[in-house]
Amino acid sequence: MPELPEVETVRMGLEQHLTGRAITSVEVLHPRAARRHIGGEPDLIGRLAGKHVTGVRRRGKYMWIDVADDTDRAALVVHLGMSGQMLIARDGAPDHTHLRIRAHLDDDNELRFVDQRTFGGWHLDDYVDDIPVSVAHIAPDPFDPAFDAAGVVTRMRAKHSEIKRVLLDQTVISGVGNIYADEALWRARLHGARVAETISRKKLLELIEAATAVMTEAVEVGGTSFDALYVNVNGQSGYFSRELHSYGREGLPCHRCGTPIRREAFMNRSSFYCPRCQRSPRR
Repeated sequence: MPELPEVETVRMGLEQHLTGRAITSVEVLHPRAARRHIGGEPDLIGRLAGKHVTGVRRRGKYMWIDVADDTDRAALVVHLGMSGQMLIARDGAPDHTHLRIRAHLDDDNELRFVDQRTFGGWHLDDYVDDIPVSVAHIAPDPFDPAFDAAGVVTRMRAKHSEIKRVLLDQTVISGVGNIYADEALWRARLHGARVAETISRKKLLELIEAATAVMTEAVEVGGTSFDALYVNVNGQSGYFSRELHSYGREGLPCHRCGTPIRREAFMNRSSFYCPRCQRSPRR
């Protein structure tokens, strides 16, 4: 699943291309791409036609496009799912494989939603406190002006749960997924199985700072791409996979101490860590 850096890379590209543009017409080419919109395909198409894009925003892994006309303002919430791509193409360019939605713009370009596995989609949403209703339960991420690191540490220390599970809880801190959780834990020298309530405030703050730093660095190089599914609006891959210290490096030497990185099963996924730098908790 794309995490904050990958979504932010797409958001920045869309903001550059879409802000100030008008949507002239929309085509839904696969019904699953509009299944989350309460009014169905005809309502989604009708409400988007004629709208102007006033901004492109994000909270954690969730992204939306602010659209408005003289009578209606709404958030076009974009779910990328496991394979969703938001691409800019010239009108008349050959269709991408797995093209699900096409929005024609007033500058002879198209916004295309491509989704191989059809887990993603678009829907229009109202706002609550200027956040889409469907996103309002998500906690601010470390790049949000409303982010309160001290408050997040307090919520973390109230959890009798493994710290990696807490770090992945989008209602505590948003944007962090499996890749960047492992990288942040490696940087903070914490084992993911440590119980959150037993970790000092100072160490948890260090972990938050590590997560923020690693995601900042990932955004600078377009995120982490392991295959062709994760690309920016121009179809280009990110390069942060070259900078990973723990994730996906099973058996390779730790960049800090040389000990081989280990992999353990975790929530139907994997955790990667250095057994020397990140000591397992006593059972």
